[in-house]
Amino acid sequence: MAIAETFAPHTPAAMPLRSFGTAPAYDTPAMADLVAWVDEIAALTQPAAIHWVGGSRAENDALLRTLVDEGKLIKLNPEWRPGSYLARSHPSDVARTESRTFIASEKEEDAGPTNNWEDPAEARAQIGELFEGSMRGRTMYVVPFSMGPVGGALSHIGVQVTDSAYAVASIGIMTRVGDAVTRQIAEGAPWVRTVHSVGAPLAPGQTDVEWPCNDNKYIVHFPETLEVYSFGSGYGGNAILAKKCFALRIASVIARDEGWLAEHMLLIRVVSPEGKAYHVAGAFPSACGKTNLAMLRPTIPGWSVETLGDDIAWIRPGEDGRLRAINPEAGFFGVAPGTGESTNVTAVETLWGNTIFTNVALRPDGDVWWEGLTDEAPAELIDWEGNAWTPDSGRPAAHPNSRFTVPAAQCPQIADDWESPDGVPLDVILFGGRRATNVPLVVEATDWTHGVFLGATISSERTAAAEGTLGELRRDPFAMLPFCGYNMGDYFAHWLKVGRSLRFDRAPRVFQVNWFRRGADGRFLWPGFGDNSRVIDWIIRRIEGKVTAIESPIGRLPRIEDLNLEGADVTQADLEELFDVDPQAWQREADSTEEFFATFGAKLPPALNAELASLRYRLQKA
Repeated sequence: MAIAETFAPHTPAAMPLRSFGTAPAYDTPAMADLVAWVDEIAALTQPAAIHWVGGSRAENDALLRTLVDEGKLIKLNPEWRPGSYLARSHPSDVARTESRTFIASEKEEDAGPTNNWEDPAEARAQIGELFEGSMRGRTMYVVPFSMGPVGGALSHIGVQVTDSAYAVASIGIMTRVGDAVTRQIAEGAPWVRTVHSVGAPLAPGQTDVEWPCNDNKYIVHFPETLEVYSFGSGYGGNAILAKKCFALRIASVIARDEGWLAEHMLLIRVVSPEGKAYHVAGAFPSACGKTNLAMLRPTIPGWSVETLGDDIAWIRPGEDGRLRAINPEAGFFGVAPGTGESTNVTAVETLWGNTIFTNVALRPDGDVWWEGLTDEAPAELIDWEGNAWTPDSGRPAAHPNSRFTVPAAQCPQIADDWESPDGVPLDVILFGGRRATNVPLVVEATDWTHGVFLGATISSERTAAAEGTLGELRRDPFAMLPFCGYNMGDYFAHWLKVGRSLRFDRAPRVFQVNWFRRGADGRFLWPGFGDNSRVIDWIIRRIEGKVTAIESPIGRLPRIEDLNLEGADVTQADLEELFDVDPQAWQREADSTEEFFATFGAKLPPALNAELASLRYRLQKA
């Protein structure tokens, strides 16, 4: 591939015309350090070739063509889905490998009870064994990337080394990739080191498989040295290390040390009928409606929502005493099943083209389909494993955790300033989960500390995105349980510390929401989706001081008559059940919370135990 690229001169050294895949020739000590690190990884993994990714369109097109030629991607019908592709993973490689994900902090207590800890020396020995020769017969790609706009004050940069071209194409959608990042490194900017191998070396003459991976999967983070190593999986966040590994686990450590927050949160701008803008960040565990809320189309006339981010928010205190947030990602990596025109028409419209789909079904006309995309399934499909499928097959056509990777810029609701390096000022923080009982539709925290208590006590049903039993209830504080890179007791304390740095009248107001409460007959009590805007409407009127609230043992609840329910399909009886607070059920909830808090021992901030004691007192009085 003799594709040449031209680069503009830039300090510290002008870039010459260079060949496709060769290393940039910056003559600086920092660049020499980067090259030495790449050479060190190459010496360990022994690839057949090294390709430095420049980030050009021609380079990406060539990469995708090669993947199609190798049978690793299926090019979709350009008439229906231009510039789009389908990948099918190995059935053993379909989700995050949380049970094989480790934090190798110097002290075990710094990883905490919610993380798998590994001794750093043992982890490095394991890396040496697993990665030795792991890239034989493959190309090693060097991918410089930026989380957030390149050069932005809230942004951070890294480099991923990988032997997966599929991962390279995905990183190119999810981050800002290319020589502008390499220039920053050459100029001395700090960067995070990430290394990935599918763990499937090729012998001379050996034919590759469609989805190379290894049964032995292993991901380890070194918080003190800001490194990530991932082995054996080519799927999702196991391979796109900029996402959960860097943007949450490593970034949460950087954020702790620098005084900001790296959070598993959507970010939206809500615009009122009067044209006033409000900014909302929301933490929801996977498959709890986060993407739907990020692309909300309100059912209340006059309101609109602009998307800023669907999954990760980096939030920093400003000099004005407010929190400002950016979405550090450049794309959406969403769960396909359940995304349809009746649930999230914005997402469907975003996926018009330039999308990599993974583990969805293929239609006879060369387009894709998954459960929930349309009300009726097509008569014939090829399922996610490549087998013929009909509606009578008795199995899903798409894997429950099948995905789409698409540029955020294609979202029809994307805010014009979504890439502003300065971010947006936060007015509201939401915490949500998937709870059939107990948790009301919406409850307002009484203050920041109570809001941290609400975030720390989120629990949700287990989803297809994580290993485990579907439907099982699991604690997921701040929706960060799988993603916090250090002891969550210290993480709770960090949230409290950040709150103390804010002006009390400028701190975001905190609310907990639950779209998933069920009645005694098992029905969902709330219609959800676009009608969730009715809850946002009430929240905005609360922070504007236009409506009062009812004090309850668990927080402040709306008066039902203050909710804008015109045109909503919800009965008075359902509304009363949606806001019912059963003191006995909540006492059991408090007992469960006490057991959970006990796992953090002395690391749990006393303020959270005080909040729990106050909750018990209020419940007894009720």
